Amino acid sequence: MSAFTRHQIYRLPPFIKPYFIHAAVWSPICDTAAMASTKKRPGFTVIRGGKLLDSKKRRAVSADILIKGDTIAEIGRPGLAAPSGAVAIDAKGMLMHPGLVNGHTHGHGNLGKGMHDRWTLETLLTASQWVGIGRNLEDKYLSSLIGAAEMVLKGCTAAYDLCAEFPLPSVEGLSAMAEAYEEVGMRCVLAPMVADITFFQAIPGLMERLPPSLQKEVQSFQMAPWKATARQIKKALQKWRFDSVKLAVAPTIPHHCSDAFLIACRDLAREYEVGLHSHVAESKVQVIAGYQRYGTTLTAHMDKLGLVNERFVVAHGVWLDNDDMKRLGDRGASVSHNPGSNMRLGNGLADVRGMLSAKVNVGVGTDGANCSDNLNMYEAMRLASFASKVQGPDVEKWLTTDEALRAATEGSARALGMDREIGKIARGFKADIVFLDLHHVNWIPTNDVVNQIVHTEDGNAVHSVMIGGRMVVQNRKLLTVDLEKLAARAAASQARRAPLTDQARQLYDRLEGVVGAFCPGLAKAPLHIHRYGASHHSH
Repeated sequence: MSAFTRHQIYRLPPFIKPYFIHAAVWSPICDTAAMASTKKRPGFTVIRGGKLLDSKKRRAVSADILIKGDTIAEIGRPGLAAPSGAVAIDAKGMLMHPGLVNGHTHGHGNLGKGMHDRWTLETLLTASQWVGIGRNLEDKYLSSLIGAAEMVLKGCTAAYDLCAEFPLPSVEGLSAMAEAYEEVGMRCVLAPMVADITFFQAIPGLMERLPPSLQKEVQSFQMAPWKATARQIKKALQKWRFDSVKLAVAPTIPHHCSDAFLIACRDLAREYEVGLHSHVAESKVQVIAGYQRYGTTLTAHMDKLGLVNERFVVAHGVWLDNDDMKRLGDRGASVSHNPGSNMRLGNGLADVRGMLSAKVNVGVGTDGANCSDNLNMYEAMRLASFASKVQGPDVEKWLTTDEALRAATEGSARALGMDREIGKIARGFKADIVFLDLHHVNWIPTNDVVNQIVHTEDGNAVHSVMIGGRMVVQNRKLLTVDLEKLAARAAASQARRAPLTDQARQLYDRLEGVVGAFCPGLAKAPLHIHRYGASHHSH
């Protein structure tokens, strides 16, 4: 058990002034086990004096919020009645908005933050051994902990995390990652990324382009047989013990999986009623590879196999065509839009307006820190808005700030399968609330609050964060994890793995020249849609 799971104390933040404090209602929390037991108690909390986001009227209104246990019981005008003994929170000077929901990230990427500059998606996949080699359970736990800590400090209260273990997922590894989220106090859907075909095998012609010596070296990248991987996922689903962290299934990229494996993932998701999440049409290379393998789009092929339904989430979807979008919309599926990484990796600009017009549920994500460099959902919303605006002069096709905010809350919540629990500050929903300091320069002056949340806020005005009725961040300080100790442990992990990562980097440098030349060449193949944003790319 990590030291971070012990003796963590939830203290009343400075801006909380109890009008009524009852010891049985608000008692110090010493560890995650104590937290879990306390969640079962029906105590009341009332938030007074704050301003609540009213996105329809695009303003903040004075409102009190009554919370019973972890759930919002009532929202009313100032002076809302509260039971005797309720803990009162003074939120004067605060703007309250729903916790942001990260629709797509990779917890394993946080130890690889800032490792490279000019990565394409394909060279990033080539670097997977360099970034992730030599990790033990402690490393997997630390990487997830770093990401969860960053997210809650920046106003994000839930995430869909596609995590990776090589050559197949383990119950122990998934549990270590889940423990990290529970320690921070954050909700999560954890989906092990799985495949039975390597990246070098999945891209037509790539393996043949490698010199014989490199072909031999990449043979060691073989994934486990799909039946073994499916057994591991099923074992994890059967033995799962976490409440705030749910499991899902993530066949990582369709053409990185045999059809038999895709069907097995489909069946597991059906049997256990969990989500399916896959990187689909993220890059033009993926689309071309899909056409060469299937004679159709990746989405059409997955739909033919029965994977596309209301629980299915497409990550990125940059190169979806109109038929793909209609198919997803008709099936009630979701797309997690990741504008930051889409641009960072040079994949292009997704047609979000087309998705919304096709009735696709759209969420917003940050992607992993190894390919977007941060997990800031305010930045992701801003980039979602901006990316739509550089695609043409027709303002009616631009994403509005209201649409961006709804995607980062309600849209992502639906993608996580939690749209009846989170994504709104409303009666019956979980009390996941972000408190923004209206005295921060970001909010001086306050005009249109929706515009300012999406276009102005950068996470620096986040004062406090409540998840399930309990403060996880207070006065800009994370209560559940000692960041100084976390930094020391991350540095120790880096130092221990350095000899292995140095060797893997050398192999990457040899592979990058081939992959970095072959894949852009493959992407020059003609296609009926265009998603690149720069004129120097061939259309």
